[in-house]
Amino acid sequence: MLSVEAEEAPTCVMTFNASDPSGAGGLTADILAVASAGCHALAVVTGAYVRDTADIFDHVSFDEEAVSEQARTALEDMTVSAIKVGFVGSPENISAVAELAADYADVPLIAYMPSLAWWDEDKIDNYLDAFRELLLPQTTILVGNHSTLWRWLLPDWPGDRNPSAKDIAKAAAQMGVPYTLVTGIPLPEQFIDNALATPQAVLYSEKFERFEAVFTGAGDTLSAALTALLANGHDLQAATAEALTYLDQSLSAGFHPGMGQTVPDRMFWAQADELEDELDIEGIATSDDTELALTLPKPFFEVPPHGTTKH
Repeated sequence: MLSVEAEEAPTCVMTFNASDPSGAGGLTADILAVASAGCHALAVVTGAYVRDTADIFDHVSFDEEAVSEQARTALEDMTVSAIKVGFVGSPENISAVAELAADYADVPLIAYMPSLAWWDEDKIDNYLDAFRELLLPQTTILVGNHSTLWRWLLPDWPGDRNPSAKDIAKAAAQMGVPYTLVTGIPLPEQFIDNALATPQAVLYSEKFERFEAVFTGAGDTLSAALTALLANGHDLQAATAEALTYLDQSLSAGFHPGMGQTVPDRMFWAQADELEDELDIEGIATSDDTELALTLPKPFFEVPPHGTTKH
């Protein structure tokens, strides 16, 4: 008879994001990245993209009551250790998420701001204004590309030099955000920097060589992995380092499922080919006297014992 040893349940992470039928980003990216970090994803659908791997053509938002009911029903049943917020589609949904976050103020909230250049200008302005006023005061860590955060938080930036990660973190701190992770900071010789910063200091930075490919879904991948690592008890700097490494390897293993951009392989660690070589499942027979132990591929992260993370 097959004997399975009971294991401790994985830590739960809640993520608010749009469904992405291409699998490039959105909830698909969140779920895979959260699972890779050893957590269980509670995925709240805030709407759906109309897109392929090349372009976003439209977005259909859920009603804010539907978003709130999804989240609160799950939270009444399960305890979450961190919350990730991606693109939620409307100011009304931002308000619903912000209200819920206020009710769970001890749970760290990681907010990712993607590029919204594909959207109508008036919708962008309304969305960014609501995000700034309602959700940033609830945010523990803001994640975003250097160009996106600069144009959003420092639209009137003076001077010849580009704003630094500390400059952007200072602008975010004025809205109540204690930490900002700025990605894609241009460096000479085809390198980019990624910096976790406060208004006073850069707490962690790591540079990577720029890939020649154009990726979609990288920001969701990074922010979801960071959220899960924090939920599993990593300190902020260690979680940032691990999440950036995970993203870099996901991009390095990226693939083209369609005719558009490259999609990160968030399951690169699974090593399915090696697993098939090691285990011939069809050739294994079991009986009442046989105990079968299957060695499955381990997650990319070594997950420490869970500890509650505070703001």
